[in-house]
Amino acid sequence: MGSRSAAALVTVAAMLAAGSGMAEPRCSDDLVQLRGDWGRAQFGVEVADDPGERAKGLMGRETLPRSRGMLFVYEEAGPASFWMRNTLIPLDMLFIGPDGTVDRIHRNAEPLDETPIPGGDNVKFVLEINGGLSRALGIDEGSEILHPAVDPDAAAWPCAAS
Repeated sequence: MGSRSAAALVTVAAMLAAGSGMAEPRCSDDLVQLRGDWGRAQFGVEVADDPGERAKGLMGRETLPRSRGMLFVYEEAGPASFWMRNTLIPLDMLFIGPDGTVDRIHRNAEPLDETPIPGGDNVKFVLEINGGLSRALGIDEGSEILHPAVDPDAAAWPCAAS
């Protein structure tokens, strides 16, 4: 399958996974939804919300399903920098502020590269997905995430009250 066909297939799969817009999006710890002018997508995620989990991240993994990712959650917003030590697959890193808005995207981080990848000074979340996927889906800076870790009082896209 050509890269154009693969990108179209991923886009269609992401749109189907995000739902048809009939119901309010589901807010769940193991799911991150994104929206923007480009459309919507969602990823099943593992949450790394303590220092040990954040230090390990996706190190040592040989594959990552296209519909999956890892969401790093910090106690407080602040400066964040990542690297690819012991990470075997290329990744896109979405650096996200306290309101759930994507402030910066580093695309196709190189496996095993120890060069620091700065995310900015006000990072509260980082979403890692397969390298090249953010471009294929059209995800850009200014996109918003839906996840219960985002403070509903500050969220650009808050979880609906249940």
